[in-house]
Amino acid sequence: MNVESDNTDVSAIVDAMARVLGLELDAESRTAVILHLQIAFRMAPAFMSFRLPDDYEPATVYTP
Repeated sequence: MNVESDNTDVSAIVDAMARVLGLELDAESRTAVILHLQIAFRMAPAFMSFRLPDDYEPATVYTP
């Protein structure tokens, strides 16, 4: 899946994953999930383009 593509059928992804997970989404919840997934797809290229050195490791404890 290319997250940079505007042709991603987000509603089909949401419907398929709801079936796989056995979730029953009412119309309002389905619309909200679709909206949030569309936002995530728009944000993803910025995160994916930020390269980290190979020796960076995730923090073992989150400290705000």
